[in-house]
Amino acid sequence: MSDDLDALRQETLIALDAAGDLRAWDAVRVATLGKSGRLTGLLKELGRAAPEERRIRGAALNRLRDELTLAIEARGRSLEAEALNARLASERVDVTLPVPTGGGGSIHPISRTIEEMVAIFGAMGFQLAEGPDIETDWHNFSALNTPSHHPARTDHDTFYLPTPEGEATRLLRTQTSPVQIRTMLNQAPPIRVIVPGRTYRADHDATHSPMFHQCEGLVVDRGITLGHLKGCVIEFLRAYFDQPTLPVRFRASYFPFTEPSMEIDIGWDRRSGEIGGGSDWLEVLGSGMVHPRVLANCGIDPREFTGFAFGMGIERLTMLKNGIPDLRSFYESDIRWLRHYGSSPLLPALLHEGL
Repeated sequence: MSDDLDALRQETLIALDAAGDLRAWDAVRVATLGKSGRLTGLLKELGRAAPEERRIRGAALNRLRDELTLAIEARGRSLEAEALNARLASERVDVTLPVPTGGGGSIHPISRTIEEMVAIFGAMGFQLAEGPDIETDWHNFSALNTPSHHPARTDHDTFYLPTPEGEATRLLRTQTSPVQIRTMLNQAPPIRVIVPGRTYRADHDATHSPMFHQCEGLVVDRGITLGHLKGCVIEFLRAYFDQPTLPVRFRASYFPFTEPSMEIDIGWDRRSGEIGGGSDWLEVLGSGMVHPRVLANCGIDPREFTGFAFGMGIERLTMLKNGIPDLRSFYESDIRWLRHYGSSPLLPALLHEGL
């Protein structure tokens, strides 16, 4: 290789090594192999050389062009890899860092209450059961010993849906009790389930919403008594409110699907709103022994099996525990309210005292 070609080779390789980024590399490439590049210019001058010299010099230029082309391409790939690695390093997100506390998300109070209920009843051996929001008239009313003349079936209390002729009447469930019916139809005793979920009624004010959440429980087995119901509910309330000595009172009441039926009150102070304090009582849920007709409607022999059921409003318990005065705040999506009453997504629902 002649001296000028050897010099071009050395200068080009040195320039490639010195190129620190793709822009500098491209400048070396253009200066060497571009239309006006040094090697391209030498190739164009071959036409003026003598035939023998053209043959020898042309072969040397072609070898140099192939060598420099490979060197330039290799250096270009190396610089591209370096640039990609630098970009990945600068744009990397460390997923092991803690969630920011300032503008991070939080768990909605209703979701947190459901998590706590599932944790508490789960420790008692209850399983979680779910069902559809759109129910039939039979599952929502008839199977629960609610006759057709019962006022709960009126259009003013229930959202009925258009139903094709010949099909069962459909409605938005007014309670989660239909899931109890579906469970008893599909599962033989013993049964021990809780049913949290959305329910719907035609009410809307500071203490009522057309959509709200309920949690119901059902136990069916041989030898189930009122004492089992009382023990289960008392343990739950004391664990949920984290008060091992919370006063709990049972009052006779009426529900068509339980007999006997009872309202359940907890001790509180009417003036301060303190749970467990004062001499006043506050109703928090309803309960009772499952009516024999309900068991029979689901194919369970009431002479062999007994059971108890209870139900509570999730929003109501959440409001009592957190001091929330207005039910409508749960659904207004006020980010300030959600940040104040929400819970950390990294904080698990733990069991409280009493279990």
